[in-house]
Amino acid sequence: MAQQFRQEKDSIGIKEIPADVYYGVQTARAVENYPISGMRANPILIRAIGMVKYAAAQANKELALVDDKRADAIMQAAKEVVDGKWDPSFVVDVFQAGAGVSFHMNSNEVIANRATELMGGKLGEYTVHPNDHVNYGQSTNDVFPTATRVATLLELEKLYPVLDALAAAFEAKGKDFHNIMKSGRTHMQDAVPIRLGQEFAAYGVAIRKAIDNIRHAGNSLRELGLGGSAVGTGINTHPDYRAKAVANLAKISGQKLEPAADMRWAMQSNSCMAQVSAALRNLALEVIRISNDLRLISSGPNTGFAEVNLPGLQPGSSIMPGKINPVMPELAAMVSFQVVGNDAAVALAVQAGQLELNVMMPTMSHNVLQSITILTNMLRVFTEKCVNGLTANEKRNAFYAQSTVSLATALNPYIGYAKAAEIVKESVATGRSIIDIARDKKLLSEQEIAEILDPISMTEPQYPKEAAKHREDIKRK
Repeated sequence: MAQQFRQEKDSIGIKEIPADVYYGVQTARAVENYPISGMRANPILIRAIGMVKYAAAQANKELALVDDKRADAIMQAAKEVVDGKWDPSFVVDVFQAGAGVSFHMNSNEVIANRATELMGGKLGEYTVHPNDHVNYGQSTNDVFPTATRVATLLELEKLYPVLDALAAAFEAKGKDFHNIMKSGRTHMQDAVPIRLGQEFAAYGVAIRKAIDNIRHAGNSLRELGLGGSAVGTGINTHPDYRAKAVANLAKISGQKLEPAADMRWAMQSNSCMAQVSAALRNLALEVIRISNDLRLISSGPNTGFAEVNLPGLQPGSSIMPGKINPVMPELAAMVSFQVVGNDAAVALAVQAGQLELNVMMPTMSHNVLQSITILTNMLRVFTEKCVNGLTANEKRNAFYAQSTVSLATALNPYIGYAKAAEIVKESVATGRSIIDIARDKKLLSEQEIAEILDPISMTEPQYPKEAAKHREDIKRK
């Protein structure tokens, strides 16, 4: 059976589109014009613009700007968009016309056609018009950034519990590994001993701080330019529309929202998107650093550090039997690389604004939302399949703790830096331990050796009062 078409007209002219689709002529043109990536809008952005359209229609109804029947139909159709019923009808590529006009008109047309249908009309008849009714008192220039901000806030709500779980997992390992000693390393060389638990507890702190930074950045999204219309002056809007629409949107979305103090600023500047993107990038940098550490200290099993054991999730080689790779830290790094790249695109888009409008908003929206989505999904499995199941190789850690030449650092207060350095050189040259050399040189008593060169005592601040006196005695000898 041949596909049926209907004709629609816009300011460019008449165009045939499939008879059964809920989008209209402007969307059809965008699909033809932008066959770029094959990626469509993030579902959370679709939900958010449905919320904006519901809030606007409700305000317009309250102010008698759109008649009750049409406003009610718009609100019902918009609610269906929020519920995800019409996701397949949002067909515009994420790379599209500047400012998000194509995605916005896709939204207006879907809601208008569905509202028309709800009022007993047919698709394409537009008893409810996409511009005159669905978009009454609105512009892409205030609707799209508003939808992006709301979508970002909603998507961040999914990220926070995942981050909390990751931080808690590191904190739990910090407690589990508290009594496991290992060698610290700086410049990838032996350093003084540290508790394995101290390393993991610090990872937890890093994630907690990243959460705080993201929340702080996210709060900058709560000031909206909705009601600013085309250039932030509020042209074609009722004086009370702005406050009502934002209040409605806050209730629908469950987010704390407020009208921008200056609508012109809200139209010109997208610095809040840069702040959120940068906070996500900084989280990604921490995740990369931690994942690199996990790959390193789990390296082996026989020729690497082998300080910790990662859960074995899948065979690691098509040719080397029995090989198991650190797939979750590898995944964490690769996803985080993408987030860093996304942030670069967002930064360029944010600085590209001109005069009354930044038209690069689709790039900001796509990249920030993608960063949140992939971080959320990745960190969930990273926590569940890697961090939670990670175990320590206590014997290997203890060997490194006793073997590090930087044990000599604890001798500094007693014999001075220069003499301690001589012991280190001898240890490296002969392979003998710091403890054996200190004993042979009779620089310390057996009790002092046991106390001073105990790796456990080196993991906390300590400077015995007798150290200075002992050092003076050594000098006199």
